[in-house]
Amino acid sequence: MTTKYCETGLISLYLMLLAGCASAPLSPGPTLIVSGCPVVVPCQLPATTPGKNGHLLSDQERTELAWAECAAQVDSVYQYQVNHQPR
Repeated sequence: MTTKYCETGLISLYLMLLAGCASAPLSPGPTLIVSGCPVVVPCQLPATTPGKNGHLLSDQERTELAWAECAAQVDSVYQYQVNHQPR
């Protein structure tokens, strides 16, 4: 008769494990809180030493890209100040 108790024990163990497989609702994600201005780094233009006309063109493109990145930083700070100024 010991096998009957063993079978009953295993069946109840399996049923208990299956109860843990039920789907639960997902936990909510973290809320992001922004406080302060966006991080701004100093604008720097890359050093250039053009030797040929082709180098001059690529240097001009690099300089324009650096100015565009700097302008994007200034624009983001400006937008932050416009959106968060006290009323």
